[in-house]
Amino acid sequence: MGLTENNAAATRLNPVAEWAGYLGVAPFVLCLAGVGLLPDSGARELLQRIALAGRLPWDAARAGGALAPALLGAIAVVLGGQRGLALLVVGFGGFWLYEHRSLSARLPPAYLNLRRHLTLAICILLALTMFASDAAGLR
Repeated sequence: MGLTENNAAATRLNPVAEWAGYLGVAPFVLCLAGVGLLPDSGARELLQRIALAGRLPWDAARAGGALAPALLGAIAVVLGGQRGLALLVVGFGGFWLYEHRSLSARLPPAYLNLRRHLTLAICILLALTMFASDAAGLR
């Protein structure tokens, strides 16, 4: 395999992995639609509450980075409402920044590019869900 072929392979992810990543955005689209369109306030509140390792060597910072999203997600569920959604926006953005700054030398560029797109889509959908929640009378 020549150098050009090797570089081309490193810039593309497996299409199945890429589709799986983009399908991970679907729950956020459904939450936004439910909060904005459902007539029952109980169902809207339930949908508002829904939010959703590799082989790198582990150290304390990496373990903390891996545990932080689950901890923030749990806190967001407990907070609920728009505060919880706002915490998730900050959490997703912060995790992307952590990955980009701390791990970019060890992660493939195609992965980082996909993560940037997915993080941006999820943060936009969560922010729109916050606006829809406000319009629907949810706190």
